[in-house]
Amino acid sequence: MKAYLAVFRIRFAHTIQYRAAALAGVVTQYAWGFMELLMFSAFYRVNPEAFPMTFQQIVNYIWIQQAFLALFMTWFWENEIFETINTGAIAYEMARPLDLYGRWFCQSVATRTARCLLRALPILLVAFIIPGPLRMTLPPDAGQFLLFLLSAVLSLGVVVAFSMLVYISTFYTLSAVGMRVMAAVVVDFLAGGTVPLPFFPPAIRTVVELTPFAAMQNMPLRIYSGNIAGTDAALGIGLQLFWLAALVFCGWRWMQKALQKVIVQGG
Repeated sequence: MKAYLAVFRIRFAHTIQYRAAALAGVVTQYAWGFMELLMFSAFYRVNPEAFPMTFQQIVNYIWIQQAFLALFMTWFWENEIFETINTGAIAYEMARPLDLYGRWFCQSVATRTARCLLRALPILLVAFIIPGPLRMTLPPDAGQFLLFLLSAVLSLGVVVAFSMLVYISTFYTLSAVGMRVMAAVVVDFLAGGTVPLPFFPPAIRTVVELTPFAAMQNMPLRIYSGNIAGTDAALGIGLQLFWLAALVFCGWRWMQKALQKVIVQGG
């Protein structure tokens, strides 16, 4: 455990240094958040009763999504891991006395956490002080906020566990580009990254909510916004725990199998 904590600390300290890049990301996320809110605002002005979420819930959903984007975005990848596999440097990783799956998992969690800490506070400060209907609000009560924090941690774990499956698939391909693009587009949409899941047609939504994608950003964002509460929130967190355990187990087993047939430079 100490070795994994050391990996986390080293990666966190490395990533936290890139503050200029974080500032550029904050500006981009401000612009994207305001554009999304203005788009939804136009629809809600026509008929606010026609939508499955209130406009305030949408406002909270989008601002939390932007603030914690580094934790939840499925299209963020550790290029270093892809390069390690493609260049043959994986041989050095295998020689280290540390489980490779656990090492990469900790590395990914540390990178996402550091990026989030650099961006979240400025975004939340602006979201809470802007005037008018675009202002973000707190959850209904402290219990709801604690459920959000728990769900956010589990969401991060599910996202990283899914990303690990994409990394491992690189052992079986000549290029990871195709898998990365497909996974980023499909998973982000099904996780509620483009449109919240309550806006999906009922038949499709029922199926999607049972998949690991609904256990990603969909759950913490809807809990914070108040769209999910009480028993539904507890069931959603239970589903997150299930998918986290299932994805980690499958990923670890798959990596053990993949590492048995690694070929480096034809040797």
